[in-house]
Amino acid sequence: MTFTVPPFNTLFLPHSHSLKLLLFPCRSNFSSSNKNLRSTGRKILPLHYQNQEVLYPEMSKNLYADIEPYNTGFLKVSDIHTLYYEESGNPSGHPVVFIHGGPGGGTSPSNRTFFDPEFYRIILFDQRGAGKSTPHACLVENTTWNLIEDIEKLREHLEISEWQVFGGSWGSTLALAYGQSHPDKVTGMVLRGIFLLRQKEIDWFYEGGAATIFPDAWEPFRDLIPESERGCFVKAYHKMLNSDDKETQYAASRAWTKWEMMTAHLIPNEAALQRGEDDEFCLAFARIENHYFMNKGFFPSDSFLLDNIEKIKHINTVIVQGRYDVCCPMMSAWDLHKAWPEADFIVVPDAGHSANEPGTSEQLVAATNKLKYIIKEK
Repeated sequence: MTFTVPPFNTLFLPHSHSLKLLLFPCRSNFSSSNKNLRSTGRKILPLHYQNQEVLYPEMSKNLYADIEPYNTGFLKVSDIHTLYYEESGNPSGHPVVFIHGGPGGGTSPSNRTFFDPEFYRIILFDQRGAGKSTPHACLVENTTWNLIEDIEKLREHLEISEWQVFGGSWGSTLALAYGQSHPDKVTGMVLRGIFLLRQKEIDWFYEGGAATIFPDAWEPFRDLIPESERGCFVKAYHKMLNSDDKETQYAASRAWTKWEMMTAHLIPNEAALQRGEDDEFCLAFARIENHYFMNKGFFPSDSFLLDNIEKIKHINTVIVQGRYDVCCPMMSAWDLHKAWPEADFIVVPDAGHSANEPGTSEQLVAATNKLKYIIKEK
C-alpha cells in the first residue's frame, strides 16, 4: 500500500512498541515511474507510515493559542547563577519541561504553544547566562553538566517527580544528556533538529560546509576574521567574543548570530533576521554557543550521546527533523534513528531547522499530543 504525501506531511518510521501502532507495508525501493505519480504531480513515497488520524481521530496539529504564565520566578542554582523559570497551562496537568536551543538562545512566549494547556503543566526556563537568567552571557560555571544539575534543581524546586522533556537543536543535545543522566525522571521526549555535538557537525556549520549552500550569508561571517586566522573559525570567534573590548565582542556576536539566523529557515524569516540586530541577545547567544563548541559540549567523547542511547531506549520518544536543515543536517537525526529505532522518526520534507516552520510546528504539536494520549491510556 502506498500513500501520496501532501505538503507538510512527513515520513514516519514508527515506534514499534507504543499502543500497537498501525503499520503499512513497505516496499524496498523508490520508483520514479509514471505509475507512482498521482494527477496532482506528487510522487508517492513507499515508506512505512503511522496513520495518526486512525489512531487518534481528534488529534490536532495546530499550534495552541497564546497563553500567559500563572507563575514566574527565579531559582538560584549556584553562587553565581540564577535562572528564570515560568509555569503555564494546567497547574495540575502533566509536567513538561521545554529545553531551549543555542545554547544561549533563551525561551520565548511562543514556546508554550506546542502544548495542550488543558493537559500540560508547561515549564520554561532560561539556561545559565541566557534570556532573563543572570548574570547575562556569563561563561563561568557554564557547562552541560551544570545545566543538567540545574534541570534537576528546578524539578525538585517545583516538586515534580517526573516530567516530559521537549528540546530542539541544542535543546535536543541537552535533552538527550539529561535523559541519559536521569532516565527515571523522564516520561517521554520530543526531540527536534537533532544536534549530537560531534566535531563533524560543528565543522559542517562553522568551517565551510554550510557555506556551499549559503555563500551570501557566509561571506560576512568569514570576512570579519583576518585571513591568517581562518584555519578555525570557532577558535577565531572565541578570541573576539572574549576580547577585553566590548565593541569587538558585539561585532563578533552580531556576525555569529546573523550567520545562524540566515540559515535556520528553508525560506528566509524576517523576524529571525532581526534577532541578529539585538546586541544583548546576540552577545549571550554567540558567547555561550561558541564556549560550548570550543569545549566540544563538555562530553568525554565525540560519540558520547550515541554511545549511551541504551539508557533511554525505553522512553517513548518522537524525533522530528527538517529534511533541509542546514544548521543541524539530517545525518545526525539519521544516526540517532539508526541507534534508536524504537523512537518514532519523522522527516518533514519541506522544512529547514526552525521549530516555527509550518510542517515542523505541526509535527511537534502532533508529537506532544501523541504522548498526551499515551499518558491518558496508561
